[in-house]
Amino acid sequence: MTTTKRNYHQYCGLASGLDVIGERWTLLVVRELMMGPRHYGELLADLPGMGTNLLADRLKFLTEQDVVRRVDVKGTGSRLAYELTERGARLRPFVLGLARWGLDFVGEIHPDDTVRPHWGFLAVESMLRQEAVTDHEEQYEFRVDDEVFRIEVSGGQAKTARGPASEPATVAKVDSATFVQIGAKRLTPLTAMLTGRLTLDGEVEAVLRCCDLLGLDAGDYAAGR
Repeated sequence: MTTTKRNYHQYCGLASGLDVIGERWTLLVVRELMMGPRHYGELLADLPGMGTNLLADRLKFLTEQDVVRRVDVKGTGSRLAYELTERGARLRPFVLGLARWGLDFVGEIHPDDTVRPHWGFLAVESMLRQEAVTDHEEQYEFRVDDEVFRIEVSGGQAKTARGPASEPATVAKVDSATFVQIGAKRLTPLTAMLTGRLTLDGEVEAVLRCCDLLGLDAGDYAAGR
């Protein structure tokens, strides 16, 4: 039987969508699954403050709505993971758009705030400006705490992926909080470098292309170099 949730009882696409994803924590569950299949314990660890019963309830409801499904990642029949269905994956541009909009409201980090590397990298994906892609086919690598991500520019398109770049044009090393603050434009790349919170390796021109792709003002970085 389908789990009953609060309903707006409005004959409208927006209201009907919010009936499915408008509950507290639901979009954050979707955010976690946008990085690929996750085991229940991984979801619980990366959603601090969300109790196990609530997580189980949200996953059950999203599965009933064909937004999430259980998947046997290793083909062993044990430790099933969760992933987005095709319907759930169609939320990606909307979640990224909301993440980009929300960067305007990112303030100073508080001692009780939690941050994860992949949260910042989803912000990077939301910031990609396809109109700024040049003819240079290159990769930009980001080492955020203990995780590695990259941006690949090829064929006139830019996309993000997990894992190291094969031949990085630039390599950025940064902690998670700084990564988010640069994305929120609370810090410039140069300021982060001068305070020791960011290191950048690579040709200045490649760094500037990467910053332009993300809409970051790197004029001060070029002047500093």
